Amino acid sequence: MQNKPNPQQSDSKLHFLDYWRIIRIRKTVILAVFLLVVLTTALVTYILKPTYSSSVRIAIEKDSADITPLIGMQMSQQHDPYWVLTEFEKIQSKVVLHPVIESLELRNKWMERYNLKQPLSLTEAFDVLKKTIEVDQYRNTSLIEITAYSQDKDEAASIAQEIAEQYKSVRESNLKSMANAGIDALKAQYADQNEKVKLKQAELDALREELNISDIYSAEGSSIGMTTEPQIVLRLEQERTVAEAKLIRFQTLFNELEAMTLEQLKNTILTAMPGNLRLTSLLNEYDKARQSFAQLKAIHGQEHPQMKSIAQLLGEIEVQVTSEITGVLRGLQSQVNAAQNELNELSEAVENAKANDAEKTAKYRPYFTAKRDLENLSKISDMIMIRILQETVDAALPTESIVEIYDRAEPNDEPVRPKKLLNLALGVLVGLIAGVGLAFFIEYLDTSVKTIDDVEQALEAPVLGVIPQNVQSLMLEGPDSPHAEAYRVLRTNILFSRKDSSFNTMTVVSGGAGEGKSTTIFNLATIFAQNDARVLIIDSDLRRPSLHKLVGVSNAVGLTDFLLGQKTAEEVIQTTKLDTLHFMPSGKLPSSSMGILNSQQMKDFIQDVKKRYDYVFFDSPPIMGVSDASILASEVDMAVLVIQYRKYPQAMTIRAKQMVEKVGGNLLGVVLNNINISQDSYYYYYSGYYYDYYSKQDGEESKKKGSKSGSDSAKGQTKGDLGLKNKF
Repeated sequence: MQNKPNPQQSDSKLHFLDYWRIIRIRKTVILAVFLLVVLTTALVTYILKPTYSSSVRIAIEKDSADITPLIGMQMSQQHDPYWVLTEFEKIQSKVVLHPVIESLELRNKWMERYNLKQPLSLTEAFDVLKKTIEVDQYRNTSLIEITAYSQDKDEAASIAQEIAEQYKSVRESNLKSMANAGIDALKAQYADQNEKVKLKQAELDALREELNISDIYSAEGSSIGMTTEPQIVLRLEQERTVAEAKLIRFQTLFNELEAMTLEQLKNTILTAMPGNLRLTSLLNEYDKARQSFAQLKAIHGQEHPQMKSIAQLLGEIEVQVTSEITGVLRGLQSQVNAAQNELNELSEAVENAKANDAEKTAKYRPYFTAKRDLENLSKISDMIMIRILQETVDAALPTESIVEIYDRAEPNDEPVRPKKLLNLALGVLVGLIAGVGLAFFIEYLDTSVKTIDDVEQALEAPVLGVIPQNVQSLMLEGPDSPHAEAYRVLRTNILFSRKDSSFNTMTVVSGGAGEGKSTTIFNLATIFAQNDARVLIIDSDLRRPSLHKLVGVSNAVGLTDFLLGQKTAEEVIQTTKLDTLHFMPSGKLPSSSMGILNSQQMKDFIQDVKKRYDYVFFDSPPIMGVSDASILASEVDMAVLVIQYRKYPQAMTIRAKQMVEKVGGNLLGVVLNNINISQDSYYYYYSGYYYDYYSKQDGEESKKKGSKSGSDSAKGQTKGDLGLKNKF
């Protein structure tokens, strides 16, 4: 049973050699494109005029003075990642380049260089100049390199240096003009602000006179109220607070003393209210009398005269102490009442003072509002005056540091363009890439059959043989021809692929004309005949017969004469140089017998020759052109599809296979024809080995004096093939 190839296995075998195969096949295209690009590059490189360059390096900083301003410090400026890029564009702007053009008179110089009748316009000169300069930044620095290109080395240096000078001048001029414009605007604001201060001062003076306010600080513009009402309220409020604290203190002390007993008062009153000398003296006498009484009591009885005298004295002193304490409490009560009255009076005075202050405040409010406005206006005026002073001094400071020229532009004796070696190297590289790319593009557009994998993937049919280029008739080349081995491989594969050993009739079909099916079937029949098989080859291509030319016989009579009953088979079958190979020409095809192959006579004829010969081969026209090939494929035992290497699209080949299968033909496989083994190493292992082998063998045999061993080898090969034939 026929084995179908596995497309996935074919894909997995693709590697670098497949790409190398395409390069080898398309090497003519690659070489042509390569030479064209390289020669064009070399020609253009040597035609171009040399171009010189000159560079100037400058350091740029943001707008600032060279020293610290007079008032305050320079504010640190935040990092701006786009600032340097912005300066790049400014350097290449019309503001900088127009003065360069005028200063160096480039319009007239370029008119003479380019042979113009009139000077270039400023716009045209600007466009030309902008294309001849480059601005680059040194990484992680504020250094900028300005490079100018020109066919005149002195002009390149002049342009680069002048651009740096003009850029520096523009930066300094812009900085000065901006500073002066700002100072003028501040002065205008200061004059306007002073006028507002004068008007507000006049309004304030009128209000003070109208309201009869004595404000000694009005000249200084202080907005704090200087009338007496707030001070009176403050003073009375302070006195009321003191009186309230005094009342609380007296009331608390009185309440505590009043709650005590007499004995407790005797012990604590002097501590609570010190300074009463009489009470202090009485309490001291009372303590001494009590001590004397205690001493006498231990010696004498109650009736003793001293005891009575001391007891009487204690009673009198106690009465006096009680009377004095009572007086002290009454005095403390009087103080509480006095403090209460004082507090009431002060509270009333505070309320009256607040009311008076509120009334005066409402009355004086316009004055103090105007006074506050005057103070604000004066502050703003002073700030503007200070800013004017600062900006005036800052504007006078030097600003050389914003643009510093470090490396001046100098003429360069060596041209920078064209770079001959680089251009040639790029030409070689581009030419090689373009050539290879074009080769692969052409290969991509080529949908013809190129490899065995293409056949197995698209047709799902095995490849039975690979036939090299320039194959002639094997009958003329002989059995030792290096091409013969390719047909021996084909013969072997056919014998192994047929389903039944009785199958001995075969036709070779193709999708289009000129794919080599006639040569293939003739040489295949020759190989069978060289192995002692009785072979008949029939030229059934009635439209354009060609086998009679290979055999070297006439095509006057043949298959058509037999099928029309005009001749017998023995009369039209001819012998060849090989005794085992017979040939039947096609004969002349009458216009009235176009469908002669699809006749009962043809079917009977095929059955007859199957019995008389070991193998019968039928040539056929292209299957896509006429129906004869489809008829033959359906009537014979086997069919083989011939595909010429890189000739017709795969779609035609697929259609040819489908037509064979549609009519019920037994398609054994595919033969790839006309392979260029020397260019396409992909097929070397299929045919090249045998070609090299036989070429070497022929060379060795030519050196030998005798040819007997070579003849024996050929006979051995023939016997081997006969053994294979007997097996089937």
